[in-house]
Amino acid sequence: MYQRIGAAAYKVDLTNTLKLMKYLKEPQSSFKSVHVAGTNGKGSTSHMLASVLQDAGYKVALYTSPHLKDFRERIKINGTVIPEDIVVNFVKKNQLFFLENQLSFFEMTVGLAFDYFKNEKVDIAIIEVGLGGRLDSTNVIKPEVSVITNIGLDHTQFLGTTLAEIASEKAGIIKSKIPVVIGEAKPETTVVFLDKVRKEKSPILFVKEEEFPEFKTDLLGNYQIKNYKTAYATLGVLEQKGWNISNKNIENGFLNVTKNTGLQGRWQLLNKSPMVICDTAHNKEGLSLVLNQLKKEEFDQLHIVLGVVADKNLDVILPLFPKNAIYYFCKPAVIRGLAVAKLQQKARAYKLTGTMYVTVSEAYKSAMSAAKAKDVIFIGGSTFVVAEVL
Repeated sequence: MYQRIGAAAYKVDLTNTLKLMKYLKEPQSSFKSVHVAGTNGKGSTSHMLASVLQDAGYKVALYTSPHLKDFRERIKINGTVIPEDIVVNFVKKNQLFFLENQLSFFEMTVGLAFDYFKNEKVDIAIIEVGLGGRLDSTNVIKPEVSVITNIGLDHTQFLGTTLAEIASEKAGIIKSKIPVVIGEAKPETTVVFLDKVRKEKSPILFVKEEEFPEFKTDLLGNYQIKNYKTAYATLGVLEQKGWNISNKNIENGFLNVTKNTGLQGRWQLLNKSPMVICDTAHNKEGLSLVLNQLKKEEFDQLHIVLGVVADKNLDVILPLFPKNAIYYFCKPAVIRGLAVAKLQQKARAYKLTGTMYVTVSEAYKSAMSAAKAKDVIFIGGSTFVVAEVL
C-alpha cells in the first residue's frame, strides 16, 4: 500500500475502481458529497466541513487518508470510526473479488467506505482525495461541490514537476457544471483551473478574492486561517444549493473540529511544561508555515524530533529548519522510512546537529529527558513520526 511502501503501490488508472463500484452496485451514487483535493490543508478543510455540517444536524460521513493510529480513522460517520466487524465482514464477503482483480489497498478502502456510507444512509460525505485527483480512486463521485485547497510541489514523481502539471492533475476532480472552490492559486495554476472550468462549464470561486468574517477554531496552527476560509466559501456554495447551514452552525463547527471529528496531528499540543507540539506537515509549503509559527514561540531551548520518508527531497525541506535547535534524528517504523544515518548526514550539511536514535520512541523519550520546563519540543517531518508519538 502506498502509505507504507510508496511508489510501488501507486496505480495510475481508474479501471479497477469503476469495476469495484459496479460490483458493489454503485454505492457512490447513493449519497451527496463534497470532494476535496490539494497539496496541503485538504485534511483540515475536510474535517472543518464535516464538523459544521454535523452541527447543522446532518448525518455526515468523512473519508480521509492516511490514518495516524488506527486504519478505521479513515472512515467515520459523525466523528465515530467504522466498527471493526463491518470492516472484517466487508473483506470476508468480497475477498475473492479483491484477489481476482488485484485491487490495491486504497481501492479496497474506497470501496469499503462508499459501501458503508450507502448502507448507513448518510446525508452527505466529505471525501478527501488520496493522491492527485484525476486518477485517484475517489474520483468516481459526482459531488455537490469540488474543492482544491492549494497546489505545491509534492509527489512530483507521480503528478508532474511543475505547478501547472500538478494543478492539471488536481483539476481532474472538476466535473461538468459542478461548482469548484479554489482555496489558493498562483498565476500558473489559475490558468489551468480557468481552462478546465471553461471546458466543463463549471462555476468557479477563488477564495482570495472573497471577504470573510472572522471565526475562531480549536485547530491552533496559524495556517488554519487559510483552511477555514476555504471551508467557509465551500459552505456558502452548499447553502446556495439548499443545504441548511446557519452562521451559528459555522461558529460552533469551527470551534469544535477536534471534538466533533477526532482530528489529530495538526499543531497538536501534547504537553505544557516542557511544551510539546506535533504536526504532520511534511512538504515545503506545509513545513514553511509550521516552522514559521514555531519560531514565534517563546522558549529557552528548542528540541526537534525529526524523521522523514525516503522519497522526500531533503535539499528542499532541511533548509527550512532552524539551526539553533537540538535535533533527535530517527527513522519512522515503515518501509518507506529514511535511514537515520542518511538523515543525520544530510542534516549536517545544513548545520542541523543532533543525535541518532534507532526508534521514534527513543528519540522522543530522550528529548523529554533533556528538555527543561521552559523549553519547546517539536515532533515532525513525517505523518509516521507523529503517529508513533501519538
